Amino acid sequence: MASIEITNARKSYGAVDVLHGINLDIQDGEFIVLVGPSGCGKSTLLRMIAGLEEITSGDIAIGGNVVNDLQPKDRDIAMVFQSYALYPHMTVAENMSYALTLRKTAKEKVSAAIDNVAGILGLNALLQRRPKALSGGQRQRVAMGRAIVRQPQAFLFDEPLSNLDARLREQMRTEIRKLHRRLGATSVYVTHDQIEAMTMADRIVAMYDGIVQQVGTPLEIYDRPANIFVASFIGSPAMNFLTGTYQATGNSAAMTLDDGTVIPVLATPNASNGQKVTLGARPEHIDIVENGSVPSVTANVDLIEPMGLSTLVHVTLAGKPVKIFTLARPDLAIDSTVQIAFNMDKTHLFDSESELRLPPASEPHSSQPV
Repeated sequence: MASIEITNARKSYGAVDVLHGINLDIQDGEFIVLVGPSGCGKSTLLRMIAGLEEITSGDIAIGGNVVNDLQPKDRDIAMVFQSYALYPHMTVAENMSYALTLRKTAKEKVSAAIDNVAGILGLNALLQRRPKALSGGQRQRVAMGRAIVRQPQAFLFDEPLSNLDARLREQMRTEIRKLHRRLGATSVYVTHDQIEAMTMADRIVAMYDGIVQQVGTPLEIYDRPANIFVASFIGSPAMNFLTGTYQATGNSAAMTLDDGTVIPVLATPNASNGQKVTLGARPEHIDIVENGSVPSVTANVDLIEPMGLSTLVHVTLAGKPVKIFTLARPDLAIDSTVQIAFNMDKTHLFDSESELRLPPASEPHSSQPV
């Protein structure tokens, strides 16, 4: 396996700039997930690594060798596509061995490689079937098997689970992660599904509008998002946002919402009194409390969504929708009022103009955009 270094990589289609100077170092054996909404440039970046898209400028190196001018077949990488891309007239064994056959690999080596990979992926009983006789999950395993038998320097996955149903996606996420731990393979995985990113990645690369917004472990990005985009994209249910004005007195601080509601926040040296800020609070970091038990504000109950294990309560605060995630089953009525309290240690402040996170004074290491 090998490391992948991307240095100031840019991609343009005529006058349209798609990627704006991407810099990223992927370590040998690391599982990296590129995540972001449609059109953010994540698949384009993956295809540039594979050699399926030309690089407008910058460098991409695999195993220390710059591959800008190498054809895809000469880059020693394997790609698993969203559409499986299996040959319908070939059996599972023939699909998996196709690349080795083209290399004129000895038949006994091909047979041994197929048997080994089929055992890893649980495909031994399916080797003589054709793709039309396989389920979606089985086809995806065959596509992965075809990549694995080549023993490439790196694996590239382009939204491989998006065509599967929710239960099968969950199963395949587990299988891919177990496979990565077993092979120790350098892997780059593209998805728009933040749950896939959180559960599979060693590190997440959050992208938006052709720019890398933040790179970090799943929990680093979840706990300390660099900006409003990352905060809003990572996490389900999504983070709540409220705008207001920052005011600090000594070591205490608060923000005043547009309707005059005051919410205590952690003081930050990066904001000044009177500055417009945005409060970000994940649904699980807002509590429904008894009146007067802790500092709280009044909100109106709009909707209650019982989900078995938990309940999602929708309220309105200062004219803005707010979601509350709780493991309790609160006895609430629609259109009633409720007292809610924000967990100051878990909420975030963002500058409303730049949308960058404003780390509190108590945080020794701030999380900044790349």
